[in-house]
This record gives sequence, structure tokens and C-alpha cells, in this order.
Amino acid sequence: MQNPSTTQIKKYRQLIAGEWVQAAGGATFNDMNPYDDTVFAEIPASREVDTQRAIDAAAKAFPTWAAMGARERQALFLKAADILLRRADEIVLLMAQETGCANAFSRFQIQWAVGLLRQAAGYPYLSGGEIVPSDTPGVFAMAIRKPLGVVGGISPWNGSLALGFRTVVAPLACGNTVVLKPSEDAPVCAGLLIGEIMTEAGFPPGVLNVITHAPGQVAQIADPLFERREVRAYNFTGSSATGSILAARAGKHLKRISLELGGYNPMIVLKDADLEYSVDTAIFAAFFHQGQICMNTRKILVDRAIFNDFLERFVSRAKTIKAGDPADPANKIGPLINDQAVANVKNGIAQAVKAGARVLAGGNCNGRCFEPTVLVDVPPHAPIYCEEVFGPVVQVEPFDSESEALQKANATQFGLSASVMTGDVWKGVSFAGEIQAGMVNVNGPTMGGEPQIPFGGVKDSGWARFGRWAIEMFTDLNLVTVSRDKRKYPL
Repeated sequence: MQNPSTTQIKKYRQLIAGEWVQAAGGATFNDMNPYDDTVFAEIPASREVDTQRAIDAAAKAFPTWAAMGARERQALFLKAADILLRRADEIVLLMAQETGCANAFSRFQIQWAVGLLRQAAGYPYLSGGEIVPSDTPGVFAMAIRKPLGVVGGISPWNGSLALGFRTVVAPLACGNTVVLKPSEDAPVCAGLLIGEIMTEAGFPPGVLNVITHAPGQVAQIADPLFERREVRAYNFTGSSATGSILAARAGKHLKRISLELGGYNPMIVLKDADLEYSVDTAIFAAFFHQGQICMNTRKILVDRAIFNDFLERFVSRAKTIKAGDPADPANKIGPLINDQAVANVKNGIAQAVKAGARVLAGGNCNGRCFEPTVLVDVPPHAPIYCEEVFGPVVQVEPFDSESEALQKANATQFGLSASVMTGDVWKGVSFAGEIQAGMVNVNGPTMGGEPQIPFGGVKDSGWARFGRWAIEMFTDLNLVTVSRDKRKYPL
């Protein structure tokens, strides 16, 4: 593998059975820099035979990996964390070039992934099981957690490094082997880079395999992943529309799937909230990583008593944020990932304006760099009122009562995260219990998930739970009973 360079196109290979190999037939595709549309890297374009080989390698490696002692597995995860830290500066540049990720979010992802690896180093000691009381004298019943086998991982482009590691770490720590398919928009940072780090750390051949595909050619990977019996579960982070399709495919084959999907995340600002802090929090939550995080705030609901003051300050702040080259640390946000993303954001805004909404800030783009955009007067029949638009767009809306705020916050099919800003923490906790979301932050942004928390949503945001709760998803519960005495039977 080559070190990052701004003047040389990097040529990558995929990881199968511990070897860095070309795709069958040598096919490749160009991985583009979203900021300037130059070629960032040349990536293998896998065919079905590559996927079959990766599954075979994972299946072959599984028995030995599953039997490896907890201490040995733990050491590998800790070493991977150290390697990731050592390569931090290089990886920041990679994320800027491949996904348009600005410095702050790149550094956050690295620290988050390091924490995840170190947390997961303890998982091999947590997946043992428990003794279950038996009503039969002399019988001891043990519920023992065992790894499943091969897990198929599908990682997204938007939080490429952090979510790529999250896709593989829990399954691996539980003793499974993995075939990872990263997004075609981030094959390096969401996949091949992770393979490099885990291989350097000493993970045995075949334990982690990474295969990549060209745009529009996902079926050559997805079909074998879902049809091969050796693949027993899936870990997917992505859109709700794709998650629904994959859930149906997994269900057809009676396989389990972990789904962490989209969100339409409200922030509620009560009248007793600290106004300046609420504005600071909302700016960060709405526009960080140019609105391309599943937990970005999409709707800000503000008590009418402070609505005008909040809106004036919020719009003024939004107008000061400029998008630019993410490789320049001076730029706080970068470009959208591709032209389709730009078109989707433009269309969402246009539909809202046609329905009667007003644009108070932003609404324009330079190339793929989209201005932070603030909408008001968005009517409920406009799609953007309750549907996710993956970009730096947020609507601000007043409410007249706390019950109205809750009704508006819950008026969406999504349920990933939410935020309540208030001077009364216990009121915030009470509010949190009424919001239909997997995660609610009181006096904090809708974003924010540490590696050890049970990250996940409800409704159309999926059912995944991470942290140590992921152990339940990626292990089977095996009942073993032992009879101390000879038993008498009725036959």
C-alpha cells in the first residue's frame, strides 16, 4: 500500500484470505475526490467470484478464530488502536480527499474508533454466558454465548472510518469472521484502510476480508453475501430505504441483521433554555460535516416566547459558516459527497419553497460546497418537513405549548436521536421519555455517541444497538445442561 499523496493516484487492492489481491479480471474503478472531482484512488471492482473467495476465506478462518483465547484477541484490538493513532495525520488527509471530511470530524472519528477498539478489546471476556436455575434436582443449566460464523458487513461513506470500524469490531470481538463491503463512495476509509490496520495488528488471514465494487455493481457482492449459508448475520449502516430491502433479503434466508438507519432528528428549545448556548448547540448539530451525519438536527422547534431572538441569532451565525477544501484546516465544513447528493438537497429546498417555505440563509452552492441553509414556514405537506435531506439544511419552527412541541417532534417515521434544551434538567429528562427516539440528549446536540453507549434508533431508524449490547446480536445463545445424577424416565 502506498502512503497518501496529493500528486499521485493511489492504487489499492482488496483483502481476501490475508492477501492484497486484484479483482478477478483486473477490473478497477476511480474513487473521486468530492471537492475537486479529481481521481483520488484506483479501486478493485469485484466480481461474484471475488465475493465467493472472501466468504470461503472467512468460513475457513472461523473455527480457529472462534477458539482463540480472550487474551490473544484482546491484544490484537489494542494493537490496532495504537496503529490507528500512529497513522492519524495520514488518515486525516485520506478522509479529506475521499469523503470531503474536514479536520475536526476526521480527528473525532479517529479518536472515536480508537475508543471503540479499546472498548471491544474487553468483549471477549463479556460473551461467556450464565448459569440458569433448573427445576430438576441435580441438573445444572448453562446458557453459553457462541459466535455465529461469518458476518457480512456493509459500511457507509459518511462517517467512513468510525462507522467502518463499528461495522466489523463487535462481530470480530465476539469470535466471528467478517466479509466487509464498504460504500463505493468511501472504499478506502470505510474498508480497505481498516483492513490495512487490522492486518498490521496481526489479525489472522481470513478473519477480516474487504471487497470493493464499482458504482452500480453491488449485486455481484450482495447476492452471494445473502445467499451463502456460511454467512449467518449482517451489520448494516445506511439509509432506511436500503435497510428495508436488506432486512427482507435477510429474512428470506432466516438470518439476522443489525440495522442502523436514517434519522430526522428534532431539537426542542424550551423557553427557559440558555439562548446563546442553544444557538451554539444548534449550529453544530445542524451543520457539522455539512449535514451528512445521520444524527444531524433536521428540525429546530423553539418556544414562541423566544423564537424571534433565537432565529435572529441562529441565522446570523449560519451565514458566517463557509464550506471549502476540507484538506485546509481553516475550513470547518467541506463538500457534499457527489453530484446526486447536491441534486437531492437542491430538490428538497425547491419543493419546500414551492410549498411556501422561506430561505433565510444559504440555499446556494459552489460546486459541491453547499451553504448552510435555514428554512422557516415549511408546511407539513412539503417532503422536507418530515423526511431526511442529507445536507446542511435545517428548518426552524415555533411552538406554543410543550405538548405541541412533542407532537411535532414525533411527526416523522424516523426515531434515531433528539435534543431538548432547557434550564430545568429534570423537565428535560421527562421530555426525553416522551420523544420517540432511540437516543435523546438533554442540553446537548442531537449528535454524540460514545463507543460504549447502546447507540441506535426506533421506528424507521432501525433496531441496532451497539456498545456491549451488540454482543447479543453477534452471538448465539447455546443451552448446555449437565446431570449430576442418573435420571429416571417414564419410558
